[in-house]
Amino acid sequence: MHRARPRPLTRANGRAVAALALSTAALTALTACGAAPEEKAATGVNGVKSTEATSVADFGGMEKLVAAAEKEGELNVIALPPDWANYGEIIKAFQAKYKVRIKSETPDASSSDEIAAVKSRKGQKRAPDVLDLGIAFARSGAAENLFAPYKVTAWDRIPDSQKDADGRWYNDYGGYVSIGCDAARIATCPETFADLLKPEYKGKVALNGNPTKSGSAFGGVYAASLANKGSFGDIQPGIDFFGKLKKSGNFIPVESTPATVEKGETPISIDWDYLNAGYADQFKGKGVDWKVSVPTDGVYAQFYSQAINKDAPHPAARLWMEYLYSAEGQNLWLKGYARPVLLPAMTEDGTADKTFVAKLPKVEGTPAFPSSEELDEANATLAENWDKAVS
Repeated sequence: MHRARPRPLTRANGRAVAALALSTAALTALTACGAAPEEKAATGVNGVKSTEATSVADFGGMEKLVAAAEKEGELNVIALPPDWANYGEIIKAFQAKYKVRIKSETPDASSSDEIAAVKSRKGQKRAPDVLDLGIAFARSGAAENLFAPYKVTAWDRIPDSQKDADGRWYNDYGGYVSIGCDAARIATCPETFADLLKPEYKGKVALNGNPTKSGSAFGGVYAASLANKGSFGDIQPGIDFFGKLKKSGNFIPVESTPATVEKGETPISIDWDYLNAGYADQFKGKGVDWKVSVPTDGVYAQFYSQAINKDAPHPAARLWMEYLYSAEGQNLWLKGYARPVLLPAMTEDGTADKTFVAKLPKVEGTPAFPSSEELDEANATLAENWDKAVS
């Protein structure tokens, strides 16, 4: 699930489902009548077609991969809000480093919208080349054979639990579910899920999207389940918690975005810690005193994943993946308060920026992650019971 992604600030925070510039249906309808499919370039490099390259070695090395990408000259990305995990700076840095123009579409789109675009634009020059997806969508997309296998240079440094064995997707950055609160409007900010039930928070608690479509909102429900005697295999207690929160009047069906936070419409927002931490920086001097806490009664962390469209119109988009998993790319995510997947390895070899590490929201303990089977079960349970619980 994903972002409805809401991402911080402006994706309007993320892939906000409610704030999507184009809903999945609208996106599908628009692309269905788009330009006719165009023939893909089949540039042979080192005896291997770009479309079939599974590593930088297939291009003959990084220098030739760069040359191939610069020859294409373009990269299509989707659902990358500039204020989400520092993507704005990442995009600018990539374009400054390489002669490749990035065409960023629908930054507030959700993971489901990304998958819809891959399917409906197959063969079209404007199809997305690369994807940033909630883990559930990464796994389902791989199962549908939508992604190209590719192992970045840093492949062996990515933990086995954080990647598809065939290289069809691999985790990139992540964070913990947190509670953001405007201390300028809330006398005492909540620090746990149990706190959120207090009557003084009536009409003030929001999620960053619909958990059946948004990764961050999904994480919020999962964390609430862990805080209420649930487990990775049982998300229902989290659904029941939000049902109770809705019945009390505390939970409001408004997608939390930077705009709603600044206006005071969602003074308490359950979101990824890197998004909430970004709010704190963004709203300084704007009358918003944004505090961030990781609830101790529901500690849940999740990563997003990268994947390459199997039918990418710019197959040398693989350079983008190499950049993201370089020390430079990983540190730029870290600068945006997100925890890059290579952080443990970079901490060990000294390439992680210690200044950025020191600014990360504090969390105790080592996070555990649900299995693919548990995620599938949680998604199915949410799809069946969420609307009934909060209606």
